[in-house]
Amino acid sequence: MTRPITAGVDGSEESLAGLAWAAREAVRRGLALRVVHAWRFQPHEAIDAGYAKDADTQAQWVREGLTEAARSVTERHPGLEVTTDVLDGGPAETLVAAAADAGMLVLGSRGHGAVVGFLLGSVGQQVIAGATRPVVLVRAGDQPSAEAAGREVVVGQHGTADDSAGALRFAFETAAARGATVRAVRAWTLPPLFAYSPGSLKLLDEAGGLEPYEKKALGEALQPWRERFPDVQVVEHVEMGSAGQVLLSVAGRAQLMVVGRRARRTAVGARIGSVAHGVLHHADCPVAVVPHA
Repeated sequence: MTRPITAGVDGSEESLAGLAWAAREAVRRGLALRVVHAWRFQPHEAIDAGYAKDADTQAQWVREGLTEAARSVTERHPGLEVTTDVLDGGPAETLVAAAADAGMLVLGSRGHGAVVGFLLGSVGQQVIAGATRPVVLVRAGDQPSAEAAGREVVVGQHGTADDSAGALRFAFETAAARGATVRAVRAWTLPPLFAYSPGSLKLLDEAGGLEPYEKKALGEALQPWRERFPDVQVVEHVEMGSAGQVLLSVAGRAQLMVVGRRARRTAVGARIGSVAHGVLHHADCPVAVVPHA
């Protein structure tokens, strides 16, 4: 069964920008769009006096808002199949569950700070860290013109071919649907002396040095995706520096930034990694965070 694209909305400007992005992507890929709102009745007195105190009225407002949000995209894309669901539950676990049934989950993001709306504080990290499917974060004010020809799908590649397979797959699929170029970025730094081993020294010697070794590793990681998507143009970008800084240095030419993530659980909650965290907070384009296989 083909999975739909799912967009989470909460009425904010950011979430509506995410919904518009999700609708355009669904049209490109020939997929259905599912629009969801995570909601749980809140009867306590802390709620503003102008907000309904009874569950039925709150639920009706949520349903009406969701219907209006869906109407905003069906009017732009008459042939798009759109369904809506009000999901009862806490935002983090509800959106993680919704992502499991989707090809990707699309949410709104403020950038330069915490993810807004239902993704305040640690909740955003919980969704990104817990989702088993790609999560795309879209800024308020994102426009279709940002997807114009000449703007690239930028993807970070690191480690072995298997380490970045999920992110590369997503980047190539997206570029193929848009007729865009993939810029594959591999950043490298000088390792400490104690990191060298006889085996690694032999590999470096065979490659002709550190930078040629990194270029060879990137080429090998890209090869199966070049073969699978022969019509997608690829730019191989190898640069010395931290991965986050190198990716952000080319973000201005990107219509989408794709990064992988390997979530870590700590005593204070989920961590999504410094590269994904930095790109999410500082890149102006939409960002897709793709879990490692």
